[in-house]
Amino acid sequence: MSKIYESQTQSAALTGSMRDFRVPAGNDLVARVDSFYNWQNTRRQSGVWPFSRATETGAGAECEASDDSGNKMTGVNFASQDYLSLSSNPHIKAVARETLERYGVHSAGSPALVGNTSHSVKLERRIAEFLGMEEAILYPTGWAAGFGVIRGLVRSADHIVMDTLSHTCLQEGANAATRNIYQFRHLDMEHCEKWLKTIRAKDTENGIMVVTEGLFSMDSDTPDLLAMQELCHQYNATLMVDVAHDLGALGETGRGHIGIQNMLGKIDIVMGSFSKTFASNGGFVACRTRALKEYLRFYSPSCTFSNSLSPVAAAVVLEAFNIVDSAEGLNLRADLMRNVMSLRMHLTKSGMDYYGDPSAIVAVKMGSEALARLASKRRPDLGLLANLVEYPAVAKGAARFRMQVMAGHTEQNIRDAVARLDRARKEAMAEIESSNAPALMNAVV
Repeated sequence: MSKIYESQTQSAALTGSMRDFRVPAGNDLVARVDSFYNWQNTRRQSGVWPFSRATETGAGAECEASDDSGNKMTGVNFASQDYLSLSSNPHIKAVARETLERYGVHSAGSPALVGNTSHSVKLERRIAEFLGMEEAILYPTGWAAGFGVIRGLVRSADHIVMDTLSHTCLQEGANAATRNIYQFRHLDMEHCEKWLKTIRAKDTENGIMVVTEGLFSMDSDTPDLLAMQELCHQYNATLMVDVAHDLGALGETGRGHIGIQNMLGKIDIVMGSFSKTFASNGGFVACRTRALKEYLRFYSPSCTFSNSLSPVAAAVVLEAFNIVDSAEGLNLRADLMRNVMSLRMHLTKSGMDYYGDPSAIVAVKMGSEALARLASKRRPDLGLLANLVEYPAVAKGAARFRMQVMAGHTEQNIRDAVARLDRARKEAMAEIESSNAPALMNAVV
């Protein structure tokens, strides 16, 4: 009986997804979440719950970490978002210490009141100039910026046309703003234009916001930004581009795909995050007019009713922009891209495939959720930190490990990571193939 129970428990841990619990049933708002926790805990006890980990020594190329049960591990780190390795940069840390002594730790107000500091005011100007825009406004997080720019500008009678793989903050901002939401197939310009044409055939009075990303974080691909902006001009729509993952990290000048595609100063609205490349929390929206900036300051709820960035965060990001825009930044991007290409090469040699174009995101294909979870279970013992991404964040049967590359990774870090991931994958495949449980056999794609 114990073997049957173990088989049933393992099968439960390797099936199902978070989407199953998104709309829990029952009239008790507290008790009805128990079903999710039971499923989560089954995965945790089976060793296939890889989320909610904590680093013990900072987000370096190698680090110590613990899972949400307190189990510790040490290994090469491809799970952190610090693309240019600026979080440990000595100039960044020196600026943080100096600012802490002068300003303290807290902004103590919203940007609509007295929460700004001289650093945040300078940072807004720096971002605007960096992107060739007239103005920029800061937000406490990148998520708040994505949500807030949409919620701040779009009203219930307006329309949103967005790439179906747009980030959750953009999706939630759209849902909060209007019911008139139209999703087009990923990077499909014809489908996007179909929606724009359909909307304008019925409504010429209200606004349309078209939403996309400079670099999509799950597939490492990018849209044709010139074609999208021209399409928006044709249908009197406003283009908003999220540059969270490419700004600072890609392109000779660090301007991401907007710079690579020669679109600096030509996009209607640009929003981004500081948490991937700029060594801090926080986000921004860059725009072409002071009027739009001031409107967002007072009508974008995640800006108006949130505290401003801390003085230390604003100063750190300002220094990070200075580094990104310098010879040092150019060298760091070269180091990053060399590591990206090396990782992709070693993955190919090991028989593993990945999604998208070269960027700091190398999403390694696993396929089935069962295989990915069993491979993830083995990572701590093998000494590898890498993020498992599964349904509903990606399509069913398209689970992957999102390897996040840093400029500070060494060639040995890369070789170790590939060897350990390859071993974890092969051992997981062998376990599934040797199992007599039909559910496990059928889970392999």
